[in-house]
Amino acid sequence: MKNVTIATAIAVSALASPVLAQNNTDFSGVKATAIAGYDNIDLDIVGVDNVDGFLYGGSLGYDFQAGNIVYGVELEATESTGKISNTAGRIEVGRDLYAGGRLGYVVGGSTLLYTKAGYTNARSSSPGLGGANGDGVRVGAGVEFNLSEKVFARGEYRYSNYEDGVSRNQGLVGLGVKF
Repeated sequence: MKNVTIATAIAVSALASPVLAQNNTDFSGVKATAIAGYDNIDLDIVGVDNVDGFLYGGSLGYDFQAGNIVYGVELEATESTGKISNTAGRIEVGRDLYAGGRLGYVVGGSTLLYTKAGYTNARSSSPGLGGANGDGVRVGAGVEFNLSEKVFARGEYRYSNYEDGVSRNQGLVGLGVKF
């Protein structure tokens, strides 16, 4: 009986070790994320509809974790396919650069709920007339899931407000890796 108990304890330990090794509660460290989603730009021009497009790009960041609180910094570069044409001409929405911070709270072990805020700079152009940059502020909220120790997925909504009344609403998903 003693041998059966020892053998059972060893077997349970061997089977439990891989499960215990899958600790997906750590959100700290360097991250790289590929992102894609919906982009809607309100150019605040009378008679011109909002510009819709596909958003794609990437971000780099570093998060710190203290208990269930996560805070960090992010840099991001995206591009949009948004274009609109009317009798006045054509407007194309291009790249968007972002630098900001985020603050979150870990719930359920491998899930992070977060908010973000920072500086954003977007570029729009009109073929033949040139382009313009717009400085602004971005705020957003999202959820991030650790899929494994090194891989995570994210969903996010964000709002950007630029100079001259231009604003932007974006919904995106991301897949990233931690280093």
